[in-house]
Amino acid sequence: MLLKHKTALITGAASARGLGKATAKLFADHGARIAILDLNDEAARAAAADLPGEGHIGLPCDVTSKPQCDAAAKTAIDAFGHIDILVNNAGITQPLKLMQIEPQNYEAVTDVNLRGTLYMAQALIPHMRDRKTGTIVNISSVSAQRGGGIFGGPHYSAAKAGVLGLTKAMARELAPEGIRANAVCPGFIATDITEGKLTDEMMEQILAGIPMARAGAASDVAGCCLFLASDLSTYVTGSEVDVNGGSLIH
Repeated sequence: MLLKHKTALITGAASARGLGKATAKLFADHGARIAILDLNDEAARAAAADLPGEGHIGLPCDVTSKPQCDAAAKTAIDAFGHIDILVNNAGITQPLKLMQIEPQNYEAVTDVNLRGTLYMAQALIPHMRDRKTGTIVNISSVSAQRGGGIFGGPHYSAAKAGVLGLTKAMARELAPEGIRANAVCPGFIATDITEGKLTDEMMEQILAGIPMARAGAASDVAGCCLFLASDLSTYVTGSEVDVNGGSLIH
């Protein structure tokens, strides 16, 4: 088991078909104890109870609130004794065109995707610094790399591009202290975000642009997160790893 005796905190991981839940399950399969964070306390607890193994916890947290991130991090550290891995997965998207983006749209998307990534990392970095070890995995998107994705608007691209820049800056600053930071860039993944929102014609057009000719699964992204969280990647930091079926090759 790649994560035996390890602990992980994963944000936005209560959705049954989401990237966070799939990552939590795979990490638990590999021996980790998991703290699932989500806006909905009940959903977070239910998701934690659904994981294989024992000792997992679910906690409420709005990642756009620094006090809530700090409180959730403290609760998880107190429960487990230490946190080895942070996966910043919480995110939202909106299918808007450039001129449709209102201030409230921009703020909502950038706050959750980018500010939330910063706040949760800040909540755990002091603990990781004290232990001289830690791994941070930030979920970005192919949308950040190609200037637009399948479903998210330009403000989503901007937020996820910000996650890439933040990840690289984290990696550079924290590497001397034994902390690694990497980003995962999923392409089109079949999750609850796009469920029922794409017509057959739209799906056909999307798949035509993917050399592997299929949508990705949440487990595809989870496997990449496992690699970056484990000792298989001890000399990898500041990277952006593509999980897109070949839709962007660069």
